[in-house]
Amino acid sequence: MSTVTTTGRVAATPSPLPSRPRLDWRLRFAALSLIWGFSFLLIKVGTGGFAPFQVTFGRLVFGTAVLAAAMVVRRERLPRGARTWAHLAVAAFLLNALPFSLFAYAELTIPSTLAGICNATSPLWGMALSLVALSEDRPTRVRVAGLGLGFLGVLTVLGAWQGFHGLDATGTALALLGSLSYPVGWIYVRRTLAGTGHSHLSMTGAQLLLATIQLAVVTPLFTTLPSGLPVVPLLAVAALGALGTGLAVLLQYGLVAEVGPTTAQMVTYFIPVIATAAGVAVLGESLSWSTPVGAVVVLVGAALTQVRPRPRPQT
Repeated sequence: MSTVTTTGRVAATPSPLPSRPRLDWRLRFAALSLIWGFSFLLIKVGTGGFAPFQVTFGRLVFGTAVLAAAMVVRRERLPRGARTWAHLAVAAFLLNALPFSLFAYAELTIPSTLAGICNATSPLWGMALSLVALSEDRPTRVRVAGLGLGFLGVLTVLGAWQGFHGLDATGTALALLGSLSYPVGWIYVRRTLAGTGHSHLSMTGAQLLLATIQLAVVTPLFTTLPSGLPVVPLLAVAALGALGTGLAVLLQYGLVAEVGPTTAQMVTYFIPVIATAAGVAVLGESLSWSTPVGAVVVLVGAALTQVRPRPRPQT
């Protein structure tokens, strides 16, 4: 759902982490895959009791609280400088407030399985945008083929040959826009916040704080106070924030520091698999043959877009 910008989604610069983690990286990789895979189920459950903006606001509150606690433990300080905070405010909107809200609204009308698969298109959007926005990111035949294959997979998931019959166009479009928002945010962060000298934890803590403030302003304007606090949706929102937004970011940092961004970003390819399994097994969502087949095609295409050309040997 929300990774660091070295693989992709939240912070801007690397920070040192403990060199001897207690848990093997494979266990933390599996935990991160499960947490983010189940996030779409949690969004679905949360929107069953609260308005989408309220789900997003609660998610950000709990996620920010986890990172604030981590900053206190590690004695990290928030970044300084008006320009840095201004760029972080834009990053908070593109990487947190906007996509979190879009996915919450999307899951009012589409299954969590479809939302999870739409999220997997993010690398495809990122590759397409980087060809235009990042001059150093040159296309190759393999990457262009991956881009075409990935979007063919999207059409398979959506059942294009059936005229998208039975598909909620608005909800699907919102989920795809949420997926598109992430690479737009990555490119913005890469251009404006790379090399600031601040740690990942400090930058992301500030970013989530700003996103929480943005939702604190927007939510009362478009929603009314809930008549009650249903327990299950409330617990879903709390888990979504504390685990899917707070703890997951810390796990991702550790993986990037220990095994590098290339291995850490492989978690992206497990998320739709877990999201689909969770939606079918827990929520009883229906699944046609085109959904898993199309999802596999999307993931293969996304993987191909991440293939980098080998550096030419110097003579």
